[in-house]
Amino acid sequence: MNKGRVIQSTGSWYHVDTGTEMVECRLPGRFRLDDKKVTNPIAVGDIVDFSLNEDGTGSIETIRERENYITREATHGKRGQQILVSNLDQACVVQSIKKPRLKEGFLDRFLVTCEAYEVMPVIIINKMDLAKSGGLAFTEELRELYTSLGYEFLTTSLEDEKSLKELKELLKDKTSAFIGPSGVGKTSLINAIDTNYDLKVGKISDFSNKGKHTTTFARLIPLGFGGYIADTPGIREFGLVNIEPWELSLFFPEMLEPREHCKFNTCTHNHEPKCGVAEAFENGEIAASRYNSYLNMLDSLH
Repeated sequence: MNKGRVIQSTGSWYHVDTGTEMVECRLPGRFRLDDKKVTNPIAVGDIVDFSLNEDGTGSIETIRERENYITREATHGKRGQQILVSNLDQACVVQSIKKPRLKEGFLDRFLVTCEAYEVMPVIIINKMDLAKSGGLAFTEELRELYTSLGYEFLTTSLEDEKSLKELKELLKDKTSAFIGPSGVGKTSLINAIDTNYDLKVGKISDFSNKGKHTTTFARLIPLGFGGYIADTPGIREFGLVNIEPWELSLFFPEMLEPREHCKFNTCTHNHEPKCGVAEAFENGEIAASRYNSYLNMLDSLH
């Protein structure tokens, strides 16, 4: 039996890296029927055991237990969840300060998912060369907020060599993922920090000011300076899965202590009396943007 890491999925084939060679593997049909809650039985980053066929291809026999993973609600009318990438040292949510504009709601949903599935999150705000004075001030407000909550926060620009050096140091010798909407510059950043690659980069739609999908499937890319980076397709929505409404506040670090003072153990911090979280918000101990994000997520879970 052979062991390897899935570094690319193209639907019917999985590219498995054994450390010494790349083997194209297929997945037996029984795996596709085992877990109907998941749209993809194998995710990029999975560790698998496979047998070799006479023609040099492989047949996946077992999928080893995942240490962690990033998941979202399935799209295009499908039920269940889609696992984007697994077995990560860290997951980087990439947003651009402009073209397309930064969405705090997307950022907070991503952070909740990382907290829920035990993945170390990193916030990257890209395209800082496009920021004017108002954008710079807004970014510093975000930095102050999220670093106070314990999150790593990095600003980058293709025009700023120092920021690219900091990004390389962040990624070196780790398995990381870039996750964010189309057009925020995920692939461009990979091209900039590793000149071994010239990955296809999309353009921003002049009509919608949103990114066009260029990366069409997730893949783990070996970095020349050590480590892997998962380049994932652009995501416009980040739906939460397997989280009950009363659990949601467990994944907001600033709500952990206040929720201990709630009258009800299953308080959703929305309408209940004697709510510690609502009181903390009213006292200015929880940022309005974060509390609004919480309420929006709570509404979607209901």
